[in-house]
Amino acid sequence: MPGHRTKGFCASAVALALCALAAGCGGSGETVGGGKVVLRYTWWGNPDRAERTEQAVALFEKQHPNVQVRTSFSGYDAYRQKLAVQASGGDAPDVMQLDYRQIDQYASGGVLLDLAKQKAALRTSEIDQGLLATGRVDGVQYAVPQGRGTETVVYDVKAWKQSGVPLPRAAWTWSEWADAMRELAEKTGRPGATDPGQSEDAFEVWLRGRGKALYTADGELGFTADDVTEWWTFTDRLRREGAVSPAEQTTQLDGSVENTPLGRGKATADFNWDAPSSGYLALIPTGIALAPMPSGSDGTPGQYFKPSMFLGVGAHTAHAKEAAQLVDFLLNDEDAAKILGATRGIPVNETIRVRTAPLLKDFDKTVAHYQASVGGKLKDPPQAPPSGDNALQSTFQRDYDQVSYERMSPREAAENYVTEAKAELRS
Repeated sequence: MPGHRTKGFCASAVALALCALAAGCGGSGETVGGGKVVLRYTWWGNPDRAERTEQAVALFEKQHPNVQVRTSFSGYDAYRQKLAVQASGGDAPDVMQLDYRQIDQYASGGVLLDLAKQKAALRTSEIDQGLLATGRVDGVQYAVPQGRGTETVVYDVKAWKQSGVPLPRAAWTWSEWADAMRELAEKTGRPGATDPGQSEDAFEVWLRGRGKALYTADGELGFTADDVTEWWTFTDRLRREGAVSPAEQTTQLDGSVENTPLGRGKATADFNWDAPSSGYLALIPTGIALAPMPSGSDGTPGQYFKPSMFLGVGAHTAHAKEAAQLVDFLLNDEDAAKILGATRGIPVNETIRVRTAPLLKDFDKTVAHYQASVGGKLKDPPQAPPSGDNALQSTFQRDYDQVSYERMSPREAAENYVTEAKAELRS
């Protein structure tokens, strides 16, 4: 059983965070010689996102000569764990990138600043109010969406075309996707795609295509053990047939594109979010393309537009005003938007989005065209998940590992997961 995925790590770290913050531990922020403010800004992402972010930060520092920004980034899994540890010591960064699933967790844990306190420094009037609301917990704006994204089937164009298998089409079903993966495996001699059984994101799309959801409006599970059993039976069969990646490859996933079967040249396709898929370009220079996620058997789409990520400010930062100014710059500065492109999704500032759309090129343009192709066809996004879901992503992966290594049947693992999930949501 691989040991890099654990529910307890994040859960215990957040518990420690609550204790540390309740005890009044010091926060982030410092001042260097000459009175220059130093901010720590952290995010997850691929090297392309990092390079562009560094360029944007350099422009911010030029416009704000009294501020120095120290940056750091990593793959998603490593980032999530590191942020939990930082929070546990009352040492959250001044400005941090957040996932949909982290907002409730860190807001309720006292890690995030009420951004209404910095209204003069952080403008939100040109952000779609529906998107903006996704960063609120109990009516308090703890985070601001930085981009809009949606899931995709990303694939190696040359390899898929050479196989002779028909290319993905709009509104294809999960059954049609599975048949395509089987054909790709037969024609190419390698799995068609990453095994999606380990992905809670893919499971959510599959559920929504059936008219269900991960969570109910009151934060309870929106599915049963029967649903998980059916999903894992479906994916386990594909793994046994060689249509999707084997356990040895799937359990190496760490949130980076480099360690996916597609990124390692061991599959033709993968599930990912649209903007981060740019990272595959450096690994597959012959080109990649984006296709819609599979839909339900009746054509009901399961994918949706969601804030691709958020920006939040540490509750105990010593420089709240400057931190809010950095967030404002990343969201509302047109020159920053030109640099960042669509690396975090299409911009949420409506004026910026209109002005920069004609300037998009290369993969940014691909993302914009992809979103346009599915726009108007997707259902409204769900509410932000309850805080326990952040840990349940790892639990979902861990329990499916038991299936892919054939240590548990899909039914046994599903019942185990649902029992753990209910307990986690009650805690």
